[in-house]
Amino acid sequence: MKVTPGRGDGVFSTKSFSIGDIVMVGVIEKTLTANHSHASQVSASLHVQHAGLISKVNHSCNPSCGISVNASGAHDFIAFRGIEQGEEITFDYAMRNYSIDYFPDPCLCGEVTCRVHVNGWKGLSIEKRGEYEGFVAPYLLQMSDKISLAT
Repeated sequence: MKVTPGRGDGVFSTKSFSIGDIVMVGVIEKTLTANHSHASQVSASLHVQHAGLISKVNHSCNPSCGISVNASGAHDFIAFRGIEQGEEITFDYAMRNYSIDYFPDPCLCGEVTCRVHVNGWKGLSIEKRGEYEGFVAPYLLQMSDKISLAT
């Protein structure tokens, strides 16, 4: 970890990764009673705290990593694109949270493609959801399907 200007601490890669490589393996530390800035949504109604540095990875609207749910139910971080040694490891918080209402505006990622707001899966465009296909928690897709069928 090191300081990321204007965004607090960030987690940085110690080696290079190719698309699809496992960058970080998730381990659940504890179950939480509410969603908050370091929580991970692991089902429609359950949030957890991951052990280690995973809970410290910053949001980006142009992320280097996506999410894959491992055998324990925790989130592994998978390279969404090539990652160079020394590059900050980031992910879009919408890849694992259906809704996010605890972050102040505006988003601080600084990307050209910044959405301005850190929002959840439900706030993403259809195009962005398609771009993230295969790199998001499966329960988000199930939640979207249920809501689509209900409307």
